[in-house]
Amino acid sequence: MRSTRLHWFGCIALGAMVAISVPGYARVNHDGNARSRTCTCASWAGSLSDENSVLPGHDRVPPETFNHQTVRQIVRLSLGGDSLQVKVSNLFGHQPVVFSGVHVAKSVGQSGIDLASDHAVTFNRGQDSVTVPGGAAVTSDPVAMPVAPLAKIAISMYFAHATPMPTIHELSRQTTYIAAGNQLSTASLAGPVADQRQSYYGLGLVETSSKEMGKVVVLFGDSITDGQHSTIDAAKRYPDQLDDRLKAAGFTRIGIVNAGISGNRWLHDVWGPSGTSRFKRDVLDVAGVTSTIILLGINDIGFSSQPVTAAQITRSMSTAISAAKAKGIKVFMGTLLPYKGASYYSAAGEAKREAVNQWIRSNKNIDGVVDFDRLMQSPADPLTINPVYNSGDDLHPNDAGYAAMAAAIDLATLQ
Repeated sequence: MRSTRLHWFGCIALGAMVAISVPGYARVNHDGNARSRTCTCASWAGSLSDENSVLPGHDRVPPETFNHQTVRQIVRLSLGGDSLQVKVSNLFGHQPVVFSGVHVAKSVGQSGIDLASDHAVTFNRGQDSVTVPGGAAVTSDPVAMPVAPLAKIAISMYFAHATPMPTIHELSRQTTYIAAGNQLSTASLAGPVADQRQSYYGLGLVETSSKEMGKVVVLFGDSITDGQHSTIDAAKRYPDQLDDRLKAAGFTRIGIVNAGISGNRWLHDVWGPSGTSRFKRDVLDVAGVTSTIILLGINDIGFSSQPVTAAQITRSMSTAISAAKAKGIKVFMGTLLPYKGASYYSAAGEAKREAVNQWIRSNKNIDGVVDFDRLMQSPADPLTINPVYNSGDDLHPNDAGYAAMAAAIDLATLQ
């Protein structure tokens, strides 16, 4: 499940500190005073893909190149805090990428920012720019910028020279603004000088730090988790709507991280690194992770050019479950949604889906099942998605469907 250029449906204190492991996997940092410590947790993430990666037989599309341009990217944080850090990434690059400048500010809508909140983001103890080698990522110095849960912030990046950017999160469902020149501290990029995209570029993670311990739930999956066909700029993906429920219920220190990649599969790369290969980076290594909800596998079934069996899919699931449980992370599995009528539906694929779902429902090694299949199926034909929840492609939910998915999760199990 991928909406894209190929058109598939488819807690930190300032100064020198040492991070130590604690239950819940949030990093706790001490400054020498037993009464003074902060806890750092992931507050937003965009799981990354290689823009250069294509299916066999398809033409390679050159990655986006920025040259003397400012890229302003809007993210909605989950956990609030007293400070934040930004991770910039060149994970899939083969040459160094120079981020000539990075700023962060509170978003006021579209490309607008609150200038009073504008902060320069520094790296390596005070450097305004950073060079990130190919295959690497760099986390910024802490930025002393208090943020509230569910706050929207704008992260502006300036690229002074021609900079190909193969490391992306392609399906953002959030507008990214691009403008000529160094406009890191410009109040608004909207208008004729600004171009717009629906992807994130070179941006992997935002962490927030607080004196209160936090917990993070990572939602791992494909375009259904990524929010395909949800309303753009409205935070209507199912992870967003689950986050809304948590915060409305008073669980302000439980965060949601969306680790969905449109088109993703367990067993093959394209689109995105395979679920098996990225599970450690996108789930196990996330600061603060205590639980994960996994919904992945329908693309393994649907993409018939690289066929897999139900047993191969469930073995991949079992490997991920074991890895998470070994770190004390609670694992909830989502059953695969109905997909009859989708462009890659087949009777053989349906048999695999039913086998995978039966394996999930009977699994004794997980902490719970979210039965999205039964929740989303049509009363008239359980092999199809309920028309009330159907975005129109018989595969992805609409905003109401994503709301129903979020409502199906028992908040108490995430505490």
